[in-house]
Parts: sequence; C-alpha cells; structure tokens
Amino acid sequence: MMSASNNTFENVKAVILSAHKSTTSREKVDFYNSWAENYDQDVAVLDYRAPGLAANSISSHFSGDREAAVVLDVACGTGLVAKQMKRHGFGQFVGIDGSKAMLELARESGLYLDLKHSMLGEEPIPFQWADSFDVVVIVGALSVGQVPVGVVRELCKSTKPGGYVCMTTRSNLDNLEYRGALERELKQMEEEGLWSCVAVTEVEDWERAVSEQEDGYISGAVYLYKKLQLN
Repeated sequence: MMSASNNTFENVKAVILSAHKSTTSREKVDFYNSWAENYDQDVAVLDYRAPGLAANSISSHFSGDREAAVVLDVACGTGLVAKQMKRHGFGQFVGIDGSKAMLELARESGLYLDLKHSMLGEEPIPFQWADSFDVVVIVGALSVGQVPVGVVRELCKSTKPGGYVCMTTRSNLDNLEYRGALERELKQMEEEGLWSCVAVTEVEDWERAVSEQEDGYISGAVYLYKKLQLN
C-alpha cells in the first residue's frame, strides 16, 4: 500500500479500483486491513462527504438528549462518522466493522465505548443489541460488492422504538441496481410497519468519481428512517 506522501488523486483512484477486483469477503477484509493506515488521508483526497452528510441529517431531526444517546456505528471503519457526530453533540458510540486494522484505529480515536469485529451480511449483529440504540448509522457499506441489502433489517432490529436509522449509498452507474434493490427493501419495511421515512437527501457532489466511465463527482443519497413504536 502506498505511503501518505503519494496520495495524489490518481494513486488513490488506483487503490480503490484495485479493491473492486476483490471478490471474496476474505479478499475484501485483507484489502481494508492493508488500507487502514492511509484510509483517512485517501478519502480526504476523494473529498468523501458521506460521514458529514449523514451526521447532518441525523442532527437536523434528532430532538432527544444527544449526550445520553447511544449510537451504533455500523461499518465504522476508522471512526469518521463518530468524529462528525461528536461535532453535533453526540458522545456515546459503539462500533462494528469487519476489518480488525480499521477497528484498531477506531479504538485509538478514543470515541467508542465498545467495538466489535463482525462480518456484516455473514454474521448477524449481536442479538443482545436488539432494541438498544437511539441511533444506528451505516455509511459507505451499502453498495455493490459490500454488504447485502438485507442488512438493513438488522439495523432496524438494533434500534430502539422511536430511534433513528441513517443509511447512505452512492448513485454512480455501478451502484444503480444495488440502490434500486435497497430502496425496494426500505419501502417494503415501511409497508410492514417497521419504520417510517423521515428524509431522503439527494446529494450531487458526493465524492470524486474513480471509475473509468465517470468524471468529476458522483452523486449519492442519505436515508433517515424512524423505527415505529411497538404495538
């Protein structure tokens, strides 16, 4: 993996495109473990805005006690989302990720009460966390080749009745089919009475495009849902 001194846009693009060649979950974990050290600097080069956009969406709708609220940060990586949410007054975070190297950096941030290693989509979110969190957030992992769409049901299950689930996805060409499937699942869960849609925020300048078919910036979306009270 390249050193931080080499993290020009072209180099970061090459790193990310190499990740797309990883097909098995083991290969993906190996990639993220090797990327962890340079991850924060590299996504800054991409002008990766999703963590801040998700934190803004949650902040604009959350009316409870932010200091007391417990946030489950799913696919937490190095802790970029927790850093953004802390700026909005949230202070208690629990993180889960499939990369041990990313979790180690998240631990060093000092932001998390607890961190768990888990392969999303292959292992369930720990069952003892059902109905536990005021906010559940997943940024960056709901996309093609990452975690399956069905993971959103586990996010809902982990949220307290009345709590919020915030999710992001990209709208670039490679991800359009996945995004369609994700939106069908979100709507299906709404029809089942599990949650209600609070806001969907479409963002043009999500991050710099890295695929050969796209230039400039790709777009993306932030979804915010509120878990319905149990009858």
